[in-house]
Amino acid sequence: MAIPRKVRIVEVGPRDGLQNEKQIVPTETKIEFIRRLGETGLKTIEATAFVSPKWVPQVADHAEVMRALPQGAGITYPVLVPNMRGFEAAVAAGATEVAVFAAASETFSQRNINCGIAESLERFGPIFVAARVANIRVRGYVSCALGCPYEGEIPPAKVAEVAADLFDRGCYEISLGDTIGVGTPNRTMGLIETVGRRIPIENLAGHFHDTYGQALANIYAALLAGVRVFDASVSGLGGCPYAPGAAGNVATEDLLHMLNGMGVETGVDLERLIAAGTFICEKLGRATQSRVARARLGSSEPRSR
Repeated sequence: MAIPRKVRIVEVGPRDGLQNEKQIVPTETKIEFIRRLGETGLKTIEATAFVSPKWVPQVADHAEVMRALPQGAGITYPVLVPNMRGFEAAVAAGATEVAVFAAASETFSQRNINCGIAESLERFGPIFVAARVANIRVRGYVSCALGCPYEGEIPPAKVAEVAADLFDRGCYEISLGDTIGVGTPNRTMGLIETVGRRIPIENLAGHFHDTYGQALANIYAALLAGVRVFDASVSGLGGCPYAPGAAGNVATEDLLHMLNGMGVETGVDLERLIAAGTFICEKLGRATQSRVARARLGSSEPRSR
């Protein structure tokens, strides 16, 4: 396939990027971070997760964040929900789009959410029913699409089975996640070809971690395979707790630089994106993981808070 003229970037930094931070990020910092991301031209920003603060303390302020988000700029703010309780809380806080997550690995599913794949999918049944009634869009994630920390390589047919189940239940889009970043371009293309037999490729998205430095290569392969939507996290925020030393999500700045160089339209301003990444890295007291941001800023050291 030819390289697409347009690509949609789903920014996951405020949720996926911050959720595993040990230091609690102040609510006002999260809101300002999301506001700055919105000024870059990004139209989809995953804002938070309506999960139990007992398990993810970082998102205990999910309702406050959701209610404070700027509206009216054509931006959608999907939020992660694990069950009906989370869905109801998200809708009460003003969410118009939610995301549900399943795994293609039985072991990963058991260790991550204490239930098997089939049971996890059944748990989402009431969410899809309620979402249709409330006119809430539902996005789906499939973890371990290219490898599992416990089971190793996952057969593409298994990924396709889980993805198709979510799609058939009502997800408008399925994001295939290389959770531990072990994918390579040929395997990525093979995965998309297999899943694409069950789901229209225009309803697929890619979520690549850069643990082995293959994220951009995998995204390029996915582009050639027909995928037009990619998740990314500004400054490369986030990481996989199952892969020690993992670099985490592909940096949005690096993805945008590549797409710009290929003449692919995203509607996102690189300089403003780097500025938003600089803002949150200063607040976290750390260096950006974006190679593009480091090159543009001329330093790999974090500025003082």
